[in-house]
Amino acid sequence: MIKNLRRAALAAALVVPPLLASTPAQAHGRAAEPRTLPMATAVGVLPLAEEVREGYQRTSFRHWNAGQNPTDGCNTRAEVLISEAVDPPQVLAGCKLSGGRWWSYYDARWVTEASGLDVDHMVPLAEAWDSGASQWTAQRREAYANDLDALTSLIAVTAASNRSKADKDPAEWLPPAAGVTCRYTSEWVGTKLRWGLTVDTVEFGALTRLAQDCPDTTVTFDPAP
Repeated sequence: MIKNLRRAALAAALVVPPLLASTPAQAHGRAAEPRTLPMATAVGVLPLAEEVREGYQRTSFRHWNAGQNPTDGCNTRAEVLISEAVDPPQVLAGCKLSGGRWWSYYDARWVTEASGLDVDHMVPLAEAWDSGASQWTAQRREAYANDLDALTSLIAVTAASNRSKADKDPAEWLPPAAGVTCRYTSEWVGTKLRWGLTVDTVEFGALTRLAQDCPDTTVTFDPAP
């Protein structure tokens, strides 16, 4: 089975690499154009590699930093909560959030207190470390942990659902809410492609099966600078 999966990945990779190549805009430090692929194609171009947890510490990823506006007192976590609020909270002194309402799509729950939310890394920090971030600079790991440039990198969800997910990949955990599996899988794959992260064979097999169940779902991503 694994050999067949590897052959499928290689066949897809032979077709798609031009879509993943650096553009002139990237070379000059400007944002790349978003790429959109059918989910099965996107899964097929994820690089395969063994996961290595050795040396991981959560502190290897500096977060939360000062966010996109260092002068407003709001860190990355607060900026995510403000941007994802269905009903905006009041932003008080020191970026304390009062009121507001959020939809946690992992478990289909409304949340009306910012303290009841976690900001989840779509691909958890430990999983990112296992999948290639262990070789990054500290600055790139910080950029990953505070990625406000991709809407699906950081997600406001209930603390309970985030802690249930922990550092699991889609072979081990999927959101319990009905009807969100395809969305979640697309966002997971898009995040791995954005940051050039690898998948192991178990994860690849799970993503391949999920893609088969989501034939009309696409994956959109911007390669990270």
